[in-house]
Amino acid sequence: MSEHFYDVQPEPGVDLPEVFFEKKRSRRVSSEGEAPVSAKMPRRQFLKLSGIAGGGLVIAFSLGGSSKAMAGEASGKAFEPNSYIQIKPDGTIILMAYSPEGGQGVKTFLPMIMAEELEVKWEDVTIVQSGISKEKYGRQVAGGSGATPWAWNPIREAGATARTMLVAAAAKKLGVSEKDCVAADSKVTCRKKKKSFSYGELAEIAAGLPLPAKDSIKLKESKDYKILGKFIGGVDNLDIVTGNPLFGHDQKLPGMLYAVFVKCPSFRGKPKTANLDEIKKRSGVVDAFIVEGQGGPRQVSPGVAILAKDTYAAFEAEKALSVTWDKSEASTDSWSKFQEQAKELTAKPGTELDNSGDFDAAQASANKVVESYYSYPYVSHAPMEPENCTAWFRDGVMEMWIPSQAPQGIPGQVAGIAGIDVSKVKLHQLRIGGGFGRKLINDFACEVAAIAKQVDAPVQLVWTREADMAHDHYRVGGFHNLTGCIDDKGKFSGLRDRTVLFVDPDDKQGRPGAGGNVRASAVQCPDIPNVRFEGANVPHKVPTGWWRAPGACSLAWVFQSFIHEMAVAAKRDHLEFLLEQMGEPRWLGNKSAGAFNTERAIGVIKEAAKKGDWGKEKPKGQGRGLSFYFSHKGYFAMVAEVTVKGPNVKVDRVVSVGDVGMLLNISGGNNQVEGSIIDAMSVMAAQEITFEDGAVREGNFDSYPLLRMSALPKIECHWLTTEYDPTGLGEPAFPPVTAAITNAIFDATGERIRKMPISKDGFRIV
Repeated sequence: MSEHFYDVQPEPGVDLPEVFFEKKRSRRVSSEGEAPVSAKMPRRQFLKLSGIAGGGLVIAFSLGGSSKAMAGEASGKAFEPNSYIQIKPDGTIILMAYSPEGGQGVKTFLPMIMAEELEVKWEDVTIVQSGISKEKYGRQVAGGSGATPWAWNPIREAGATARTMLVAAAAKKLGVSEKDCVAADSKVTCRKKKKSFSYGELAEIAAGLPLPAKDSIKLKESKDYKILGKFIGGVDNLDIVTGNPLFGHDQKLPGMLYAVFVKCPSFRGKPKTANLDEIKKRSGVVDAFIVEGQGGPRQVSPGVAILAKDTYAAFEAEKALSVTWDKSEASTDSWSKFQEQAKELTAKPGTELDNSGDFDAAQASANKVVESYYSYPYVSHAPMEPENCTAWFRDGVMEMWIPSQAPQGIPGQVAGIAGIDVSKVKLHQLRIGGGFGRKLINDFACEVAAIAKQVDAPVQLVWTREADMAHDHYRVGGFHNLTGCIDDKGKFSGLRDRTVLFVDPDDKQGRPGAGGNVRASAVQCPDIPNVRFEGANVPHKVPTGWWRAPGACSLAWVFQSFIHEMAVAAKRDHLEFLLEQMGEPRWLGNKSAGAFNTERAIGVIKEAAKKGDWGKEKPKGQGRGLSFYFSHKGYFAMVAEVTVKGPNVKVDRVVSVGDVGMLLNISGGNNQVEGSIIDAMSVMAAQEITFEDGAVREGNFDSYPLLRMSALPKIECHWLTTEYDPTGLGEPAFPPVTAAITNAIFDATGERIRKMPISKDGFRIV
């Protein structure tokens, strides 16, 4: 029985930036040599630092294994720990948050892990955002739902090491055995002498002790957790709701100027001339000039910069700007032509992408053959916070305040743009006001650096919503001509997908755009015996990027809808049919967290059906739909209930069941699931990016609408707690949402939705 290339690509469509990984993606180099990501930290990666300001204990550890980060203590030079636990004599407990926070909750999740092993009360902890440095802090990326699985073991060990040292300090203070002392609630208690000491009282004694032996470090068992697995609000929640300055737009510097950067509406166009003299005369405008561009759409595209004393003056000047554009090398891409081209290309055989079994034989012997054509558009990230960045170039140093998901790539880019050494780029990490993958691409940071290099003042670049929508790096669209076979026993015996792959004509390797790669593993039905995938390349110049759950965000809808379609054709219950495609409980691939485990898939599917009242009678006009997907190491199944009256669809209820191993925070987990469901509903309802002559036609939320609060369904979040290591939650709940709803619409109406958004098939979510 084929397992459809799961060893090759266990997570379909996930092609993240190189900054995420070293050359070997599953391993990291440390001072002890190469070791798997999940391995426990070598002892030399722990550091103890005493003599800090005010005294106390610092435990530093290297997530990146950087020897340079650890050299400071040995040389006597000032040392900045990469990530740390700091306990001061006054009892202050500081935990470092090193990963960028963009709403996914890692600024809370990761310190919770540390606090759990440290045995502190959560209310005693202060969280501090770290600086940005690959050498000092290792991987600092908000993307790929990878921060939690990446840091799970190292952070636990750091907390347990500090706890062990504090217990040893108490034992030394009282002259007793460490076995007589126990840590809990930010203090150590000696059971023998019935005396307790706060961590603050023990900090300086602990700082004078050697690091404990490796085999003396005992990690807690999950049954003993007091913080992990509980409902804990985000550490920034109060600051957010009270308007404290956490975000890019909040930054204020003396004499700061505000900039807009105007680019050609058609991708890759260049400015020839502009009415710069007229713009410079406007009230509040300080300067205006043409920027030649450097590095293409992922760095600095050619454009016109306008600097003003406030954003209003800058925005008004942009409206008055008149530019003659050179479109000789610009995109002429047309969405309507792409649709025609795809229909033509997928009607005939394409280049073989994947092949297992014998599809032709399955088709020839089939009792029933189903043919369907699915399509979905390009979409925009549309984060609440459009792109922005502040830069100040002075004394040969480019200092920047950035809300970036991948900040570590910025120094190298900016150094080239500004003509300075990488060491002269200083970054401050800000909270990200929504990214969904958009702020993995640092074009906005590169643009403000190019502008600030020419100005003797700090500059804050602000994109308008229109600029954000016109110059996004979009989720790529797609087309799938599917053929499925049902044998004489009612089983799914064969599947063929003829698809298109959008490629950049300047990419000599002909690689599909970000998130646009399609392989058989995306079907996630390993017991289909005969599977063939064919593709045809379509050149395009529309910039694409990583969009929440890359690849999976659209492919899940296609294949989970088609599986339901096949169940209907076979006249079988969808739940029974879907479970049959999983086969026996087993691992597919290498038994790593990124490989597919059918036992975990079966578990969430069955639980979702149970919680979602699968098989229960429904009134006329109501429908129930099921969907499942494995993405970014997380397993999610959903059941949606809808009421359909004419074209109006009311999503009444969505029941979600997830298996992400250990759920670290119920509040954060539920938040990500609820957000994914609402986000997916908005996208499927009416959102699409269209373009003609290489220019996007949608400009704001009037033409790219968000759902209103009245459309919000009842959402139920359920979790299967398993013994697997935890994974991130920013992405895996998104993929199965859409198919659950469209399958429910079919259940209610008998009408199959094969186009996204559903407004293309005449439906609207109300």
